[in-house]
Amino acid sequence: MKFSVVILTRDEAVNIRPALESCGGIDDVVVLDSFSTDATVEIARSCGARVVQRVFDSFAGQRNDALDSIALHHSWVFFLDADERFTPALQAECSAIVAADAVSGGMVASKTLFMGRWIRHASQYPVYQLRLVKRGEVRFEQAGHGQREGASRRPLARLREPYVHDIASKGLAEWMERHIRYARDEAAVILANRRGSAWRTAVCELWHIDPIRRRRALKIVAACLPMRPALRFLSLYLFSGGFLDGVPGLVYCRLMAQYEAMIQAFLRFEAGTTVPPATMSPRS
Repeated sequence: MKFSVVILTRDEAVNIRPALESCGGIDDVVVLDSFSTDATVEIARSCGARVVQRVFDSFAGQRNDALDSIALHHSWVFFLDADERFTPALQAECSAIVAADAVSGGMVASKTLFMGRWIRHASQYPVYQLRLVKRGEVRFEQAGHGQREGASRRPLARLREPYVHDIASKGLAEWMERHIRYARDEAAVILANRRGSAWRTAVCELWHIDPIRRRRALKIVAACLPMRPALRFLSLYLFSGGFLDGVPGLVYCRLMAQYEAMIQAFLRFEAGTTVPPATMSPRS
């Protein structure tokens, strides 16, 4: 059974060709572009993809609009980012899910690459995101700097095969610039949770049977802890086994600790005020 692929882009000339090449055998690939200023659109069209342009508002907004407004050829859609890659095994598993038509979508894990190595332990693999969707049965909700699944008509499957994500495909400087924006959005969410009742709900869900809900609850509760940068490093490098990922794992863990420090800086700077979400762009 067939499905469409939608790739979100903005200024992804470096990444878009290999992303599209990884979708070989898929007959409907759409690039949803946020008015790139580089050669992203031209490269995408030269690779045979259809291009639709829309002003970026949020990751959830882009994906929901693709489900609602783009004339996709199939009722099932897989969402890929430009710095991510399909694999033949994942494509085969998606086809099997589509053929069975027993669920509303599929949660897929990310195989994180950094400095040429799979960061299996420090990335806490597998971490699942909604990527395979049957139109009309599930929506995306914005969450921090990214998105997550909303209510669905039927259960969501958890796929065995991951997609490949090269997190620093544009270089380390671009990664750091992007995470400054992400940190601001995460700070806004933390402030909102502290002022509301989300953290109380999260405490109750720390023992939920669903590991995805437990992980999200832990993130909310952990945001209230002191010394977050040091705790994040220790959690990833020691307790999650990041030391087994070699030098790339050490660098990755240090970067994630710095990311936590940036979030703390925004929280301190905006203490007592609401932090408006930063204007983001896909993978930028």
